[in-house]
Amino acid sequence: MIAIIDYGVGNLFSLKSSLKEIGAEAVVTSDEKVIAEADRIILPGVGAFEDAARKLRESGMAEVVKREAAAGKPMMGICLGMQLMFDVGYEYGVHEGLGLIRGSVRPISDVIPEGYKIPHIGWNLLKFRKESPLFKYIKEDDYVYFVHSYYAAECDESVIAVTEYGADLTAAVANGNVYGCQFHPEKSGEVGMKILKAFMEL
Repeated sequence: MIAIIDYGVGNLFSLKSSLKEIGAEAVVTSDEKVIAEADRIILPGVGAFEDAARKLRESGMAEVVKREAAAGKPMMGICLGMQLMFDVGYEYGVHEGLGLIRGSVRPISDVIPEGYKIPHIGWNLLKFRKESPLFKYIKEDDYVYFVHSYYAAECDESVIAVTEYGADLTAAVANGNVYGCQFHPEKSGEVGMKILKAFMEL
């Protein structure tokens, strides 16, 4: 069973529907007992880093997520959920993340050329940087769907895929049992479903 962490941020039920479509049992929950019994965890998220990090802490989910990650349970962060896994976010200030992956989250405006639209919205291809079990059913140059204005930086040792949008931007990361996708697998058609299927099999 996959526990989708509910801390008041993100469209959780479209993710649950996508998992159901590939035969995965998933529950949207903030119940520590349910999360502890789950085989895998997904941390979703949309919106601002500071607000989401605060809600994670206030809900008690920050400590739960860190505890389950430390126990070795397979975990995936999606979009803002991935960003929250880093040490720190620089979105309207400096805000502490979960510290599950070394690095920071910074504005894409720092690295992309002038004239590129922000946020980066749409389909972009993946360029693999390292082999990963997440990619076992897909191939390099497959397209996935992005919506973001910030990207993971200072994290080369964890980057498993990038996407090009005027610059190479982090698309996916891994640190042991902790994985992250800047894109939305649940909005990425067949390719996204294959990535979720691979996560189910970790």
